[in-house]
Amino acid sequence: MDIVVRGALVVDGTGSPGRRADVGIQNGRIAAVGAGPSGNRVIDAEGLVLAPGFIDMHSHSDIQVLANPDHLAKISQGVTLEVLGQDGLSYAPVDDRTLDGLRAQLVGWNDDPPGFDWSWRGVGEYLDRLDRGIAVNAAYLLPQGTIRMLVVGYESRRPTGSELDAMRELVATGMAEGAMGMSSGLTYTPGMYADTDELVALCEVVGRLGGYYSPHHRSYGAGALEAYAEMVDVSRRSGCPLHLAHATMNFPVNAGRAGELLALLDEAIADGCDVSLDTYPYLPGATYLSALLPSWAAEGGPDATLARLSDPDTRERIRIDLEEVGSDGCMGVPVDWAWIEINGVRRPENAQLVGHSVAESARRAGRPPTEFFFDTLIAERLGTSCLMHVGHEDNVRTIMRHPVHTGGSDGLLVGERPHPRAWGTFPRYLGHYVRELGVLGLEECVSHLTGRAARRLRLTDRGLIREGYAADLVLFDPDTVADTATFDNPRQPATGIPYVLVNGVPVIDDGRPTGALPGHSIRRQPS
Repeated sequence: MDIVVRGALVVDGTGSPGRRADVGIQNGRIAAVGAGPSGNRVIDAEGLVLAPGFIDMHSHSDIQVLANPDHLAKISQGVTLEVLGQDGLSYAPVDDRTLDGLRAQLVGWNDDPPGFDWSWRGVGEYLDRLDRGIAVNAAYLLPQGTIRMLVVGYESRRPTGSELDAMRELVATGMAEGAMGMSSGLTYTPGMYADTDELVALCEVVGRLGGYYSPHHRSYGAGALEAYAEMVDVSRRSGCPLHLAHATMNFPVNAGRAGELLALLDEAIADGCDVSLDTYPYLPGATYLSALLPSWAAEGGPDATLARLSDPDTRERIRIDLEEVGSDGCMGVPVDWAWIEINGVRRPENAQLVGHSVAESARRAGRPPTEFFFDTLIAERLGTSCLMHVGHEDNVRTIMRHPVHTGGSDGLLVGERPHPRAWGTFPRYLGHYVRELGVLGLEECVSHLTGRAARRLRLTDRGLIREGYAADLVLFDPDTVADTATFDNPRQPATGIPYVLVNGVPVIDDGRPTGALPGHSIRRQPS
């Protein structure tokens, strides 16, 4: 064997009780599970748990995994596979015009690194770029909003018949090039302009080609249950499996209502729908600040949005939507500016805003908070990112117990103070919710983060510890594993995870990153 992991408690990703065993690795694969294999290198794993590498079902590393391929944020917490292309907005398939718009719109998610090579246009070309060398494996979802942008632009209208055909063809092409399915961001422009029938038409193609649909649906606030029900309806009508992204119930209107969501999903599952979900184990959410705007204010793209923000009459109309009505960008809930904390800016002169709520910074500036919000967006050219303090602990705990639950960081890696979930999601599950609170058992939690996720991705050789499977593995100490990333100091690696292997190659070795780049794209296999 190339490597033998000796004496670990093997928790294999199925949910079965852990057992003591040695695991041999050869040529990037698990070659033996049992007692006594010999190897060129032996890792003494006494007192440690050996689990399949964690699968991040909702990641926003689309650009950063290329710009910084060592990817310490993910490997340090045991992630060996992440799913990109989330929330309906990513960078393939594109043309030059669409790519320019996305680089401006998503700078708060992914940055726009100086000198970065943007030479791909199609999904296959993007996956080929990943194959040049990254620390983790990566799969990709077709971004429905990007596809709509490519065909319809930023217009809020139904597509023509020929435009719908063009979008369906782009979906079919992207699936053929290796995408695992399709995502939507139905509170983000322009994907949110799609109605239910349009989503069904696209999901018919995804489902027929063996993929799944992962929507960020229309509201996690007011009308959240109705928004979830719409996604179940899309799945029923299209025949496409459904994976609900960061499936939370947020804002004061949804306190204590997780059980209602799970009842809706249980009914759908009992009727034969293929449904799963992911969550992150934190209360605040994170996005770009301009996402709070009503959808009509963002129609036409970034330049049109900035023009509206500079018009006094339009500003007042937006203020009414935000503060009195509840904009669709703010989930139908009137905004409380004390909830909204700026955590990343583009311009150095605005660095003092980071770590403070819009309400607090506006008060210091002697400005009404909505006017301060408008002026910040203009000064930053929409590049500001934010935290939204709108979650509920009882909802988080209830949803993570569900048998179709998986883990997803939803982590943004850029900005002065990114959400700590980008560095801490998986150790937080194991340390806080397993060891400290007992919300999940160890074997159950590992299955959520590995085997269940692999099943959703229809992977036949990852997510479990079995002979013949890819050697994506993590060794952690169940007594000490913990997240150390905080909201004040978010870029901190986990503790208690001394070894991580991707395709049989150590990327964390005795607690230290090795700089190895053994990861590659994981492409959907033809049905």
